[in-house]
Amino acid sequence: MSNFENVTVDKKANVYFDGGVTSRTLHFANGEIKTLGMMQPGDYEFNTDKKELIEIQLGEVEVLLPAQDQWHRFSAGESFEVAANASFKIKALSLTDYCCSFID
Repeated sequence: MSNFENVTVDKKANVYFDGGVTSRTLHFANGEIKTLGMMQPGDYEFNTDKKELIEIQLGEVEVLLPAQDQWHRFSAGESFEVAANASFKIKALSLTDYCCSFID
């Protein structure tokens, strides 16, 4: 899906790591929530509350998923999931555009 319809967008940006990662939150009529964001090249660590599906739209990342010791590379058109209540590390190898879906 290349676009979303009938959504409400929070005007205020989510800003992490001194602006290295930013996103905007989308609210769908059915209660679904997603964020659309950008990552500057760098190393980041995130914690999850809900299960997350992260789709890479542009760029390339390496991800260290919970309870794993091997990094995995994802590029534009690829995605990965992170369990709820977990922590994961991500290295943005280039400017990265992403979509994150929060799954109940």
